[in-house]
Amino acid sequence: MRILLDEFLPRRLKSHFPAEFVANTVQEQGWSGKRNGELMRLAEPEFDAFVTMDRSIEYQQNLSGFGLAVILLHASSNRFADLLPLLPDLLSKLRSAAPGQIQQVPSA
Repeated sequence: MRILLDEFLPRRLKSHFPAEFVANTVQEQGWSGKRNGELMRLAEPEFDAFVTMDRSIEYQQNLSGFGLAVILLHASSNRFADLLPLLPDLLSKLRSAAPGQIQQVPSA
């Protein structure tokens, strides 16, 4: 499964995904600064899921129109130490993710 990590997530988070996932960052793709709609359109042909902390994404975008699953992380900050405890639940959500749906990972 190919995963795109939003630009506000720490880059080193990607090294904690197991081998079944290939994670790239928005920065690695050269898509920094893109708005969510444009970012989703760019990501759709290359990725299966988009991981973000942007809580407004579900209100700004009609996610059912995209062939990507969206996983929304809820943490006190985007610091690596705050996100790492969410990884087991994140991986579980990714394994069951369906295109056009949003799944939430609550803070630990």
